[in-house]
Amino acid sequence: MSGAGPGQTARVSSSGSSKSPKSSKSSESSPSLVDRGLQLARSTWDAARGHPFLSAGLALASLAVVLFGLYIGLEPVFTLFILGIVTVLSVVTFQWWTRRHPTVQRSRRAAGRVAFASVALATAASMFLIQIVPYGRTHSNPPVTGEPTWANDTTRQLVVDGCYACHSNQVTYPWYSNVAPFSWAVQHHVDEGRESVNFSEFATNPGNADESVEVIEEGEMPPGYYTRFGLHSEAKFTPEQIDELIAGLRATPGLSEGR
Repeated sequence: MSGAGPGQTARVSSSGSSKSPKSSKSSESSPSLVDRGLQLARSTWDAARGHPFLSAGLALASLAVVLFGLYIGLEPVFTLFILGIVTVLSVVTFQWWTRRHPTVQRSRRAAGRVAFASVALATAASMFLIQIVPYGRTHSNPPVTGEPTWANDTTRQLVVDGCYACHSNQVTYPWYSNVAPFSWAVQHHVDEGRESVNFSEFATNPGNADESVEVIEEGEMPPGYYTRFGLHSEAKFTPEQIDELIAGLRATPGLSEGR
């Protein structure tokens, strides 16, 4: 009675084996978003490394994006974001084309043309895709709560011309502030500028206003990218205007150290 017959043994073993796949499936965890991102990064790197023309095209595109970011004062995180999109789209485009046209791989010239075309198309597509990001299009100007007691009208006008585009609640946003990545750079400069010193809220929050003279004397303000290629010509001060501005700031309470 204690023994089991051949049929029973078979049923027991078969039922036991039928449960093991289910248990193994349940024990397997689906890859996380980070794992998928790392996997995509590895595959993208392997694909780029395996094709010298694609690597060269990506290197040139990366250099162009980095230089462009430095030129407009774009934050590194935004630059890396754009580079990531360009790289992924370039690799996907190149692989898609070479799989549809296998003969491309047999000719170095054809492979080079396809690689550089893939990078160019990916760069153009990236410029369209980043427009989806809403950051930088709010263009808010909070109420003015109190400016400094300016030494004279000339001092105020010079500060308005050279500083109010980022350090006030009276920002006039240019047309390109609606187009990414320019919109990202403009918004970041405004946010950073207002956090450092906001002349429109000086009465309630002077911030680092007492360092105004120092940053102007050291040539840090206005920043170089702000007046390149004729942009914001009103902020391109002559040496005489800079001296007049510094003298006016020193005579304005709260805008220089020790006052």
